[in-house]
Amino acid sequence: MTLLYDERLDGEIASVDKPSLMAAIHAEAPALTLLAREEDLRPFECDGLSAYRTLPLLVALPATLDEVAALMRVCHAQRVPVVTRGAGTGLSGGALPLAKGVLLVMSRFNRILELDPEARLARVQPGVRNLAISEAAAPHGLYYAPDPSSQIACSIGGNVAENAGGVHCLKYGLTVHNVLSVEIITIEGERMTLGSEALDAPGFDLLALFTGSEGMLGVITEVTVKLLPKPQVAKVLMACFDDVEQAGKAVGDIIAAGCIPGGLEMMDNLAIRAAEDFVHAGYPVEAEAILLCELDGVEADVHADCERVRELLERAGASEIRLARDDAERQLFWAGRKAAFPAVGRMSPDYYCMDGTIPRRELPRVLKGINELSTTYGLRVANVFHAGDGNLHPLILFDANRPGELETAETIGAKILELCVEVGGTITGEHGVGREKLNQMCTQFAADELTQFHAVKFAFDEHRLLNPGKNIPTLARCAEFGAMHVHHGELPHPELPRF
Repeated sequence: MTLLYDERLDGEIASVDKPSLMAAIHAEAPALTLLAREEDLRPFECDGLSAYRTLPLLVALPATLDEVAALMRVCHAQRVPVVTRGAGTGLSGGALPLAKGVLLVMSRFNRILELDPEARLARVQPGVRNLAISEAAAPHGLYYAPDPSSQIACSIGGNVAENAGGVHCLKYGLTVHNVLSVEIITIEGERMTLGSEALDAPGFDLLALFTGSEGMLGVITEVTVKLLPKPQVAKVLMACFDDVEQAGKAVGDIIAAGCIPGGLEMMDNLAIRAAEDFVHAGYPVEAEAILLCELDGVEADVHADCERVRELLERAGASEIRLARDDAERQLFWAGRKAAFPAVGRMSPDYYCMDGTIPRRELPRVLKGINELSTTYGLRVANVFHAGDGNLHPLILFDANRPGELETAETIGAKILELCVEVGGTITGEHGVGREKLNQMCTQFAADELTQFHAVKFAFDEHRLLNPGKNIPTLARCAEFGAMHVHHGELPHPELPRF
């Protein structure tokens, strides 16, 4: 099994006496709920990356900000690591707990504190579900744009921590583009506000730095998001292709023509068949690939854009192009796409979901490379893409009960990510690095860059207590992985800690 994080850190974490730690926490926060028995800890042993599991030392379920702050002060004083968890839907092991640490679960913070339709913003607690924001804003003709496939369950705090995207992020942006401010509690128990309701804030853009920091810099306690008016009209074209690489090229053609769809998604035949069997969305199961292209705006513009995109798809070689007859069929087309992950889960005992991003022009090359890896290693791969922004989600099917198949799936996943870097892309688009992609961080970044990442972490969390061992690999790990050569006696700056 792949070494998921730098296990040398385990040796640096002092052993903690559980009863003494619980007593210290309750002295500061008497009403704070703590779980300590194995049967109570078991539901929290993993996030959405369920292949890897660890029982935490303790699980904390705070109900007030004072309890969060008190817990952080105690853990900081006793040098106990803290991993923050939201809804547990993450797919990179970012919320995987530590055996010697506290798992801080923020699910009780699930209230929408304010919804201001005139200012077009909502102020919410971190445990609020992504979809619940749009549901609350709907009576005012507004919605929250980022829409991960897990939006019915994932929480906004986790979305900020991972900089989540979704099928409509091509036109409307990722979480970082739709958040105005966040309130956090630091590892020392201090409260901070990053960003503001204004369009700009003075000083460094710490809000952008914090978004996507995967729980390594602080605990999110409140989020203020932008709300957008619902488009007057939205229409979806479904284009079928007899060749996957041809469909990939069509994506680049649409964007190159200056058309920015609300969403532009791609599925290959394996994913099509899985989704159709599960949702019955009307997908053509004989197609090698389909593109779902949503165009939204005012009626006249959407009509013209539909004709323009139809011409581009025909020129690209689409064998069939279908326009959703009404809003119900449009929703059905998207339901199939959003259910692709669980649908593929019905085809195999296990699957390993990857997440990489590439330049759109490289889609045909990367799709060919993924197919070659599938053939070489003998595991099927279902491809589901946010194709418009080059965000790939290959689903590698395997059976964990068969010796060696998990390791083979990991090998394929690692090679896919390394291919993404090779063509000028990156190892993650929205799932985050977590523990899953640490080795590939060594592939993408040089030693000096990683040292600067550690310096940012050090500025917020000197003792590496927040989500340690994730996101940023140590230089020693990268040297052992073979992705870079490190002169261990050299440091870019004498004041930085040695990693």
